[in-house]
Amino acid sequence: MNISSVVVKCAPRYLDELLDQIAKLEVGDIYAHDDQGRIIVIIEGETTEEESDKLKKLQALEHVLSAEVAYVYSDTEFGPEDGAFEKVDEALLTTLNSDQDASEIVYRGHLKDR
Repeated sequence: MNISSVVVKCAPRYLDELLDQIAKLEVGDIYAHDDQGRIIVIIEGETTEEESDKLKKLQALEHVLSAEVAYVYSDTEFGPEDGAFEKVDEALLTTLNSDQDASEIVYRGHLKDR
């Protein structure tokens, strides 16, 4: 499941009309809006393509000046890496979660050089 927030902008005089259009379009939920013509819409989709189609529908509405994704969450984003985080050395996790002074950290070079 993918969840994204989209910021839609319009001229303030078209705000009420655009809110109605978005509600009728049924591509997502209107989360918030202000009197300056900014609307936050939460969209969901099983795939990024589905979300992209919903974004394009918002962008195509009359009076929309812009409609851009502001935040994206995907519960399968790290799917290919599933389980990889469990392979991290326990000593490393202890160090990362400690209040170690930065001057005590030893730099060992870039990982890409290995």
